[in-house]
Amino acid sequence: MNSADGARLSGLTVAILATNGVEEVELVEPRKALEDEGATVRLVSIEQGEIQAMEKDVNAAGKYTVDHLVSEVSAGDFDGLVLPGGTTNPDQLRQDDKAVSFVREFVTSGRPVGVICHGPWTLVEADVVRDRTLTSYPSVRTDIRNAGGNVVDQEVVVDRNLVSSRNPGDLPAFCKALIDLFAANPAS
Repeated sequence: MNSADGARLSGLTVAILATNGVEEVELVEPRKALEDEGATVRLVSIEQGEIQAMEKDVNAAGKYTVDHLVSEVSAGDFDGLVLPGGTTNPDQLRQDDKAVSFVREFVTSGRPVGVICHGPWTLVEADVVRDRTLTSYPSVRTDIRNAGGNVVDQEVVVDRNLVSSRNPGDLPAFCKALIDLFAANPAS
């Protein structure tokens, strides 16, 4: 996946917004892909300390140290954003006003955003899917449609500054599209 110079994203800082219940593989694989390309990745959350990741939503997995509280940062502090899924992670994020504002600010600023699985719930809450085409986990698709978005069932979808995928099985394509989008649209 590395480019000829091995660091297509060198100098970029990317936020991953997640909280307890995040699907571990959807946090870990994009983070590794971004770091392998030279990006600095920071975990942003709604609470300090560590977050508990899950495997398949029900099995406790690793714990990850939070770098920044969402209430203490803004989209302008980062060059890109990743919204991993799991069901409880985005459900908690969409109930937090600061998290929703952070996501809205990212999308409306034109900065690149990657979202996978149930992650679009936070986009729906931020009211930023209207007239956008994206994909998601099947159970989120009605919510996206009801919020004015166009849903397709594809491995990966890129619509302007937004790249989306359906589930962990799509991670290889998602990570590649994420790297390509972030490299083509540096916010700095």
